Amino acid sequence: MTARAADRARYDRATAQLDAPVAIVDLDAFDANADDLVRRAGGKPIRVASKSVRCRALLERVLACEGFAGIMSFTLAESLWLARSGFDDVLLAYPSADRAGYAELAADPKLAAAVTVMIDDPAQLDLIDAARAGGSEVVRVCLELDTALKLLGGRVRIGARRSPLHSPAQVAEVARAVARRPGFKVVGIMAYEGHVAGVGDAVAGRPLRSRAVRLMQAAARRELAERRAAVVRAVREVVPDLEFVNGGGTGSVQHTAAEDAVTEIAAGSGLYVPRLFDNYTSFTGRPAALFALPVVRRPGVGVVTVLGGGYPASGAPGADRLPVPYLPEGLRYDPQEGAGEVQTPLLGPVADDLLIGDKVWFRHAKAGELCERFDTLHLVEGDAVTATVPTYRGEGHAFL
Repeated sequence: MTARAADRARYDRATAQLDAPVAIVDLDAFDANADDLVRRAGGKPIRVASKSVRCRALLERVLACEGFAGIMSFTLAESLWLARSGFDDVLLAYPSADRAGYAELAADPKLAAAVTVMIDDPAQLDLIDAARAGGSEVVRVCLELDTALKLLGGRVRIGARRSPLHSPAQVAEVARAVARRPGFKVVGIMAYEGHVAGVGDAVAGRPLRSRAVRLMQAAARRELAERRAAVVRAVREVVPDLEFVNGGGTGSVQHTAAEDAVTEIAAGSGLYVPRLFDNYTSFTGRPAALFALPVVRRPGVGVVTVLGGGYPASGAPGADRLPVPYLPEGLRYDPQEGAGEVQTPLLGPVADDLLIGDKVWFRHAKAGELCERFDTLHLVEGDAVTATVPTYRGEGHAFL
C-alpha cells in the first residue's frame, strides 16, 4: 500500500460516520509542517498568516508551538475580532478603509495595543483620523515596502502590485510623515516578496520555465536583501525604536530569515500545504487540509460523479486554481466540465472501484480559502477524529 493509499484508508475510517461534503485537517501533518517552518526560520519567530488558516482553534494550536509569535491578519474587522478573542499581537497586512473599525480601534486601549495597521500612503492616515470619532488612542502603524524586482529602468516589473514605496527614501519619508502626526506611531516594516515566496520553482513537466523562475528568484532575493537592509537603516534614522521587520512567506522562509535586517518571518500556507505549494525545491510539506465529496452517480465505465466541487481559488484564472482530486489516486476532471457548481464528473480507471456514497478526497489550490466553504474542520489524529472545530465561517464571519 502506498503512503497516499494508507492516508486514504485512515481518512475514510476517521470520517466513516460523517456525511460528505466534509473537511478535515490531519494534525500529524499540520504539526510536522509547523516544525519544518520553524526549522527553516533558523531561530527567527514566525508570524502566522491568518488568511491561510481561518480557524481560531488552529491559530491557537500553532501559536502555542515554540517558534511562532503573533498573527498577520487580512482585514481590520478580523483583526479586532481576534484581539477581542485574546490574541495580543495582530499585524494587519493590508491597508483598510473600514471607518467603523478604525473608530473602534482608536477608542479602545486594549485593541490599540494589540493591533498594528498597515499603510503605504499618508492619505491613509487622513482616513483613519477622519474615522476616529473622538477616539484618542495612539494607532500602531506598519509601513509596507514594495518588493518587486524592476529591470530595464523600471520597464519590466516582476512582483505583486502592492505598495508604491520602493526606495529607502520613499519609505523614510512616509515614516517622517507618521512621526509628525499626533496619534500615530511607526512600529514596523513589512515586505512580502510574493514572486519568491508564492511562486513554485519546480513545475512538473516545465523544466525551462522552472529554470527561468529559479534564476528570477535568485536575482530578486539578492536585490531585495540589499534594498530591504537600506530601507531599515533609513527608517531607523527616523524611528530608532522600530519593533519589527517582517518579511517572507512559506516558499522563502529560509532565504528571508538569513537576512540580518529581517526580525520575523510571515507564513501560513505551509501549515495546510495546498496544491499550489507542491512545486518548490526549497521545501516539501505534507498535505494537511483536505475535503471529501461523495460519489452520487456512476454515469458509465471509468466515470463517477461527486456532489459539488466547484471551489476555485483566487488569482489569475487557470487550471492551477482548481482543487485537485487527490485520493484515490488516478482521478481527473472531464475537460469539458471541470469542477462543477453542484456536481463534478471524475474520469479514470479507478472510478470503477468507487461505489455510491464513497468519498473522494480533494486538496484545495490555496490554503485558507477552503474554510470559506465549510463551517467546521474535523481534526484527525491517526485514524480517528479527535475534535471538531469551527472555521471563521462556522463562527458567522466572512471577512472578505
